[in-house]
Amino acid sequence: MTFNTILIVGGGLIGSSIARAAKAYGQAKTVYITDNSHTACSAIERLGFADGVSEGQADYFASQADLVILCVPPGRMGSAAEKIIPNMKSGAVLSDVGSIKGAVIEAVAPFMRDDITFVPAHPIAGTEYSGPEAGFAEIFKDRWCVLTPIKKGLSETKDLKAFWQGIGSQVSIMTPKRHDIVLATTSHVPHLIAYTLVGTAVDMERVTDNEVVKYSAGGFRDFTRIAASDPVMWRDVFLANREATLEVVDRFIEDLTALKRAIRWEDGETLLEHFAKTRDIRRRIVDAGQDSAEPNFGRHD
Repeated sequence: MTFNTILIVGGGLIGSSIARAAKAYGQAKTVYITDNSHTACSAIERLGFADGVSEGQADYFASQADLVILCVPPGRMGSAAEKIIPNMKSGAVLSDVGSIKGAVIEAVAPFMRDDITFVPAHPIAGTEYSGPEAGFAEIFKDRWCVLTPIKKGLSETKDLKAFWQGIGSQVSIMTPKRHDIVLATTSHVPHLIAYTLVGTAVDMERVTDNEVVKYSAGGFRDFTRIAASDPVMWRDVFLANREATLEVVDRFIEDLTALKRAIRWEDGETLLEHFAKTRDIRRRIVDAGQDSAEPNFGRHD
């Protein structure tokens, strides 16, 4: 048990999953949660996976916690830090779960104290669902959690690494800038493409009389799953990580234009070369244990 008491700020999918996992895998004796939503707090109390729940105010919980994890949308990280940090006990560790790091570090920095340590983190796990009912302890199993410590050699980084490993994650260390460009490529732009494609399909439905939905194939269904993700969180992600996102979007547009040209000029060799390359990436992801080789990728819906 790396941390005796933890406080989770935000009891949604990831926050409630951390609470469940910390208790299930013996990584915390006491788990507190605070959330601004009365509905969320009521659900957490009913589900019983936390030792204490507070709606909005969490002064006592913060003063007791050895680890505080901010599990709120990126746009709310600064205000959450401003409320929590003054009440944290000396020597405690502050972390987060934001899928961007540079902007979160900038938002939290004005409220930091010298006697606590901030170790930003990003568990690369989740589903399209949200809320306390959607969380589950196994969500982090064999998934990566990236830590982006601001200073090197901190014992607190080792402690946080041990915590995430203790609830099933593989842990990697990156600089904040490196994290943001990597995640723009592997997560942020794919979500942007999904939102765009599904939005196009919504417009197409008006022309095709519901045939887009009726005859949806597996590829389109996967896009709709991604595009069903929390819109508030992803709005904040794109705005906060706009430079890295735009860099990857520009490269994507260039590559898409090249494929468009190959189709127009019936250049089958170029298409085949590109498709073979991307198929190899799929094989490597499966070999790395980051998805299943089962039919329909192991999904049963």
